[in-house]
Amino acid sequence: MAGRRARRPRPSERGRGRPVAPPLGSGTITSRENARDGEWNVRRVPGGNDVKTYRCPGCEQLLPSGTPHVVAWPADGTGGVEDRRHWHLPCWNARDRRRPGFRRH
Repeated sequence: MAGRRARRPRPSERGRGRPVAPPLGSGTITSRENARDGEWNVRRVPGGNDVKTYRCPGCEQLLPSGTPHVVAWPADGTGGVEDRRHWHLPCWNARDRRRPGFRRH
């Protein structure tokens, strides 16, 4: 059996065995951040495994699937899944510097 190469995984088998990010409600939080707009649970998403496109509330531009980004939701525990927002990292970091109601077009 020496010299035998492992078979290449089929497309349907690729990605198996990779760690899967726990759901946002699972108690795994990357960080908790305080700002003028409140206290937020924040998770950095590396991208790659996303299959959905989101719209960044900071710039109103699309976050294509697979794009690294930030997911933030209120830390007060009153919100649900519908309160999660997916942000570009620079937009999330700049949210305190924007005027209220500021919208980019």
